[in-house]
Amino acid sequence: MGVRSTGSHPTTTQADGHLLEYFRQNFGAGGGGTNAPPGILTGMTATGGVISDYTSGSDVYRAHIFTSSGTFNVSDATSDFGSTVEYLVVAGGGSGGPHYGGGGGAGGLRTNLPGVQDAGGNPLTGAAFPVSASPGSYTVTVGGGGAQGSSAQAPRGSNGSLSEFYPTPVSHPSPTRIRADGGGAGGANQSSPSGQKDGASGGSGGGAKSTTVGTGNSPPYSPSQGFPGGGDPSGGSQTGGGGGAGAAGGDGGSGNPGAGGIGVQVAIAGPAADTTGVGDVNPGPGEYQWFAGGGTGGGDGTKSAGGVGGGGMDPSPQPNGQANTGGGGGGRTSSSITTGSGGSGIVIVRYQVGSVTATAKATGGSVSFDDTKTYHTFVNSGTFEVTNGPITGETLIVAGGGSAGYYGGGGGAGGLLWYGSPTPTKTANGSAITYTNSTTYPITVGGGGNSVGPYSVNPKRGLNGSNSVVTHPGGPYSATGGGGGGGNDGSPGATAHSGQPGGSGGGASRQNATGSAGPGTSGQGNTGGDASGSAGNHEGGGGGGAGGQGTSGSGGQYGGIGLQFSDIGTATGAGFPGPGGGIGWFAGGGGGIHNPGVSPTQGQGGGPGGPYAGGGNGQPTDDTRHGRENSGGGGGSTYDPVVPGRGGSGIVIIAYPT
Repeated sequence: MGVRSTGSHPTTTQADGHLLEYFRQNFGAGGGGTNAPPGILTGMTATGGVISDYTSGSDVYRAHIFTSSGTFNVSDATSDFGSTVEYLVVAGGGSGGPHYGGGGGAGGLRTNLPGVQDAGGNPLTGAAFPVSASPGSYTVTVGGGGAQGSSAQAPRGSNGSLSEFYPTPVSHPSPTRIRADGGGAGGANQSSPSGQKDGASGGSGGGAKSTTVGTGNSPPYSPSQGFPGGGDPSGGSQTGGGGGAGAAGGDGGSGNPGAGGIGVQVAIAGPAADTTGVGDVNPGPGEYQWFAGGGTGGGDGTKSAGGVGGGGMDPSPQPNGQANTGGGGGGRTSSSITTGSGGSGIVIVRYQVGSVTATAKATGGSVSFDDTKTYHTFVNSGTFEVTNGPITGETLIVAGGGSAGYYGGGGGAGGLLWYGSPTPTKTANGSAITYTNSTTYPITVGGGGNSVGPYSVNPKRGLNGSNSVVTHPGGPYSATGGGGGGGNDGSPGATAHSGQPGGSGGGASRQNATGSAGPGTSGQGNTGGDASGSAGNHEGGGGGGAGGQGTSGSGGQYGGIGLQFSDIGTATGAGFPGPGGGIGWFAGGGGGIHNPGVSPTQGQGGGPGGPYAGGGNGQPTDDTRHGRENSGGGGGSTYDPVVPGRGGSGIVIIAYPT
């Protein structure tokens, strides 16, 4: 999967890109027309919006993406795949409430894409939607998000606007008029006029500064378009989060405001594993194209991020709902700043235009295709067996990352081996590996080093990750687990303060003693950062990464950068974000820390601005301190009572010509 269109955006472009050209040259007309040879399957022809052509498995799709209102025009509905379309219609999100206000509700979400469910497992897939060339014209309305509210103790914000998709003309209500309603505004800390503390109802309901929350799915549809917001049952200063398309907003309480309700993943603009540029990201492989998350409520406590699906939060950097997701705006705490606005909506229409038959020459792992290669992705240990060989397989092997130490160094990334053509960022360790017919090759995917703890137990340095191995007579093809980060044992001697050696080395720690940085393994990774600086400042260097060393404890304590394999990331969805927003990055070092509890600074995993390449951030109390699964990233360091980040597990990917 993941064959791309051409143009300035990786998947969405007005151009008729190389996917359909490839399809026409090899299989016939593809997106409709009359020039297909006998026996070749073809799809309908339509225009409108920004076009994304892609494959998912053997199916070839065309998606029309509307980020503003327009028209979907069907000129030829003749299709070997049926004259129906799949749609996603998301309304604009509601704005958050001012001055301890509730989070804005997400815009209503309606779809007939098969298999879509809310967070409770309830199906959201509507009925089939037939289209024809008569009338051929279908109106698309994309709703705007609720506008920012006043910075004073003002009435609650604004609901989002509706989005629609329907044939022109048509009456309303009608089964062929698909309408999603704007998200409800978050309530404000304002007693007059009456009802301003309550969340407003809408596609998903707004969070409240009272116990009267905004109802979701208003007006009602089946399946439901959204959930209610959360409330403020304690009557304190923690307000409810806005509802999302996947779940209700959380109530405020226990010292923290309510979280925004999660949205829903609708992989309609491209495969779920591809960065299509639309929707929100729920970090992890295959976690793109999330829509309609609620905004977080305002309050003085620790605030979670807005609901996945574009929801906003207070404070900055993202109080507003994400554009073209229908996310609700964040409720604000201060009376001196404006509320978070709702995110605008989106409409996407797709249909099948062709089918490509591609057959794997081996078994094992998750199998995917692009226009030239077959990919076998192992996220757990297994076996790779050639059924139609021999084959020459480019092979990526990433070991598990090391965990971080207490008050110390970040975990080193797992060792990374690449057998294939050199990449722009990586010199190959060797040529692609030959795998022979009817031979089984055991694949071992290394686990990440476990978190250390509790703090009362010594040693406090991190644990190494485990090796990833392709067992092959021509080997050894074994990537070494990342080194654990050094920890502060509160005792003389530098042994426990030193980063451990590994694929990439762990960062060093310094307080009662000064440890040394862990060395990396030649050809697999880099050295961790040292612990230079004042001995009383709990210095901790960053863990080494596959692409660079960790930095020192007094110089930013960032984890070393990883390495990018963009083709693999595009085709399989494996890998993680890196600098500049790129995909397909692996083996970033974990971040260290500096001066925890005094004037703490955080070292990001995988380099400044991270977490990148799966490396965990230093110091945070949330899950971003852990190395990401199947990244080989090192864990980020913390301090008592929060346990340091664990290392991310490894991955093995084998690719060969289809």
